Amino acid sequence: MNTPVKEGINDPAIFKVVFMAGGPGSGKSFIVKSLGLTAMGFKVINSDDAFEYLLAKRGLSKKMPDSEVIPRDAARARAKELTGKKKELAFTGRLGLVIDGTGDDYDKIAKMKAELEKYGYETAMVFVNTSDEESARRNEKRERSVPERIRSRIWKSVQANLGKFQKLFGSRFYIIDNEIPGKPVGVNTVSGKIRGWASKEANNPAANAWKKEQRKILGLEHVSFSRVKKILRS
Repeated sequence: MNTPVKEGINDPAIFKVVFMAGGPGSGKSFIVKSLGLTAMGFKVINSDDAFEYLLAKRGLSKKMPDSEVIPRDAARARAKELTGKKKELAFTGRLGLVIDGTGDDYDKIAKMKAELEKYGYETAMVFVNTSDEESARRNEKRERSVPERIRSRIWKSVQANLGKFQKLFGSRFYIIDNEIPGKPVGVNTVSGKIRGWASKEANNPAANAWKKEQRKILGLEHVSFSRVKKILRS
């Protein structure tokens, strides 16, 4: 790295990542907004926005019919590619991340968590819970829905992973009950805990090494990292 990444240095949530989990229709995007994560400095990494844009651009239905599976898979692959580039840019500055996925693949999230922690990130998870019936009802009403057989399979897989996620993330595993539309339970409490955590500087060997490197590049290797942030903001 030859140049300092000022966006990362100045971001209040650097070296923090929040994984979102919840079945189809659980309202994860709504909960991300309700928690105020972007205002805390987190960058949302979610391929859904790019995917929906590409579906519209390519004239494909958001109802996911079987007849469009080939072009839809191509759009999904492109959306994941674009999202991957966004994640890479955010990671370069060690920006705070929100990884917005369903959570049906435990091994994938566990691997990603371990990889990010190798680079100094601290991790948390917000599990957005809804009943199977409510998930099905919302999925049916959504503009972009998935076939019921797929929705049911994903919902069951996510629920089966709940206990494993709780063990994996420990004290930074949070559950929000979003069964009643517009009235999620636990948002204020979880938001406060994440805000307090995000405002504290990560203190581990990998994070400290990166911060030291940034100070050296800026010619401020003998200045504390918090002071460097203040200097760059002035």
